Amino acid sequence: MLLDAQRVTREASFRSLVVDENRLVRKSIAARKKAWQELKTRYILQPEHPLFAAFLSEWNRCRSEPERGLTAYVLLALNDRLVADLGIRWLFPRLRRAPAEVRIADIRGFIDGATALHPEVAAWSDQTRAAVAQKYAASIRDFGLARGKVNKVTTRPALYGAPVRLLVRVLRLVGISPTEMIQARVFRLLALDGQDVVDALGELNRTNALSFRMQGDVVELEVETRP
Repeated sequence: MLLDAQRVTREASFRSLVVDENRLVRKSIAARKKAWQELKTRYILQPEHPLFAAFLSEWNRCRSEPERGLTAYVLLALNDRLVADLGIRWLFPRLRRAPAEVRIADIRGFIDGATALHPEVAAWSDQTRAAVAQKYAASIRDFGLARGKVNKVTTRPALYGAPVRLLVRVLRLVGISPTEMIQARVFRLLALDGQDVVDALGELNRTNALSFRMQGDVVELEVETRP
């Protein structure tokens, strides 16, 4: 709703749309400000920010709600190291063997063991860790990576251009070459790894969603579609 509203108004800031215009329909100013802070923290919502600009470019190229959901998921993961770590290390193997059970206790166990890589977790209370685990399980369902309300199971995502291109854009932003990109673990967010990345890029090239060519050690990869 917010992204569609901003595309129509053009000049209005995201904060203005949430707080001043109440596009998300909150009952009070306090609720609007809380919603804004939460959304900004998770999704940046600054058009000048390189990551968000890359996301917005791909969001506008999405052709379906499932593609939008996966593209938003990639943005969230790239903006939140714990979400990225959960996706790459915990969720990835469960997507590969989908349908696999999504258990809150397993997510909580991963979070409890993540303090070395994520020092902020050490300061979280038991209640906070439980809430984060529950919200993560709900979010992967909302993004299309799981199904079910009470008993959730994973769903391997379909191959879409926008989320893959977003990953390519961001890898490029941090200086990763095309040859290195095809080995990047971040593609595990979309249940792709190793040869699967090459195969996926080849399929997207075939459908003109991006331009990909690999010959020996030479890799050519462009996110803009060919004429």
